[in-house]
Amino acid sequence: MNYKMTGKYKFNRRVFVRLAVFGSGSICLLPGCMKSTYKWRFFTDSEAQLIDALADQIIPPDEWPGGRESGVTNFIDKQLVGPYIRFQSIYRKGMAAIQETCETRYQKKFEELTRDEQTNFLESMEAGNMIEPAWKGGFDRKFFSMIRDHSMQAYYGSPRHGGNINNMSYKMLKLDYPLIIGQNRYKT
Repeated sequence: MNYKMTGKYKFNRRVFVRLAVFGSGSICLLPGCMKSTYKWRFFTDSEAQLIDALADQIIPPDEWPGGRESGVTNFIDKQLVGPYIRFQSIYRKGMAAIQETCETRYQKKFEELTRDEQTNFLESMEAGNMIEPAWKGGFDRKFFSMIRDHSMQAYYGSPRHGGNINNMSYKMLKLDYPLIIGQNRYKT
């Protein structure tokens, strides 16, 4: 196309519309080209590994999948950028406190501890017996209670919220997928 008119670059209306449409289309395609390989919305990969380990302690696997495999971490991660946004700072503080305490006591991350060490650690948190400064004011009990509650919500809640992958807890309890009036279409 020749855009030159009288020695200066000027566009007529038709050329302007073509360029505007082309530019708009390019902008719409840009998000598709920038595909993210990052899996988590709130957690870092190392934080997600910690939450996986905590979830498997709270809901241990047996003949049925445990917390990790049922999607507890995905549920919590998804909720922390939605309805649980108010808990973000508590999660950051709690996860840092767990790792700091484990580094001090065991020179390992929580997820590297043996199953028995992890159990003892969480029992101490639940009882409010953590002595490190990061846990002052009953924060150990508060954080344990919150992560336990969120893990149970993930495990027994609806899969559409990010947990209970493949309705595994419903199958374990021999329940049909719960029908929610107004959301499901019933056959008569």
